[in-house]
Amino acid sequence: IQSIPKKMGLLIECPACRKRIGIKKGICTCGKNVRKDSGKCYWIEYYLDGSRVRERIGFSKLAAENRFREVQTAKAEKRNVRRNLNAVVTLQSIVRWYLQLDEVLQLSSFERVRVLVSHVVRLLGPRTRIGSLTPEKIRDYRKKRKKEFLTSRPGRNPSDTTINREVSAFKTMLNRGVANGIIDSNPIRFVPLLREDNVRERILNSDEFERLYDSADEHLKPVIMMAFFHPMRREEILKLTWDEVDLSGNVGMIRLSSERTKGKKQGRAIPLHPRMREILEQLRKQNRGERVFLRYGKPFNECKNSFEKAKSKAQIEDFRFHDFRHCAISNLRKAGNDYTAIMKASGHRTFSMFLRYNLVSHEELKKMKFISGKDEETQPMKERLLSLGFDPEEVLSSLLHEQVR
Repeated sequence: IQSIPKKMGLLIECPACRKRIGIKKGICTCGKNVRKDSGKCYWIEYYLDGSRVRERIGFSKLAAENRFREVQTAKAEKRNVRRNLNAVVTLQSIVRWYLQLDEVLQLSSFERVRVLVSHVVRLLGPRTRIGSLTPEKIRDYRKKRKKEFLTSRPGRNPSDTTINREVSAFKTMLNRGVANGIIDSNPIRFVPLLREDNVRERILNSDEFERLYDSADEHLKPVIMMAFFHPMRREEILKLTWDEVDLSGNVGMIRLSSERTKGKKQGRAIPLHPRMREILEQLRKQNRGERVFLRYGKPFNECKNSFEKAKSKAQIEDFRFHDFRHCAISNLRKAGNDYTAIMKASGHRTFSMFLRYNLVSHEELKKMKFISGKDEETQPMKERLLSLGFDPEEVLSSLLHEQVR
């Protein structure tokens, strides 16, 4: 890379008085030593068609030098000088563009994304330009956001997980802007997220579930029965329609289209538990509407109040509705089902995410088996493979195949 000429058009904005001075001067007229300040902002200055042009680059000196080289090269080659998009585009304008994209509007989590991004823009300032974003500003945002109170939960501050989701949604928006040529670069691309500890390990045992089921209102009982035995999300359950339920054949099925699942990438088929099938058959005789679950004869999309009431009556603590998904997946694993079949029903595409929901209880750990001693060590290999659930013939065939290769 060629060195920057001494008489280059690089300027520094004084953080104190906002006056722009030459990079060689270093000391502002207000007396502040700008050269030693860590929060100084860089500008470039050049002449185009006889007019002086100044561009605000941001807090990176290297970015300012590269932009100045780009301008000088374009002028030397008599090309049009391309504007620095990061110095022009504001947060308000890129959010407006982003939330109108078809692929964003089609997200099942669109409303959630809109809220997450709006919090970041609100605290950073809607008129803030992309070029002025820095990792330091994101750190300041986290501090301010941490001191606020949640509107949904009065008296509680946002958790690190919530703040991470907001920053991640904001970074995704900027990355999409770079990919579509709306901005030149994402200045906070390498900002790390906060450490999270949001893994839930609360599941209900059979006694707790029966106590909760008996304490629930009549309209809620079939909902929590479905949640406890089937790896479905709350919205998938509450908005279940009769055309998604198949009660014919020996095993009833629930078939969700891709539009009804998280991510909207693939549909799911979930076999019905015998107890749930009996309940659905009874509801089918009573209910002739489109929705499966009704409250006072009308569809409902929220069950928070009735669920909290049932928990309080049953004396169930530290349990959320989404924890039912942990219960269902763990129950299916305890029943001896194949992991891939459970993942197919739950919609998990990665084994690591499946393991977060497949919880091992203390009762199961107490039943862990150990080798008894020398007798176990001298046990014939065939018997040991059978005890571990492997087919000895398949293992032998696989070993021979590897040796031939």
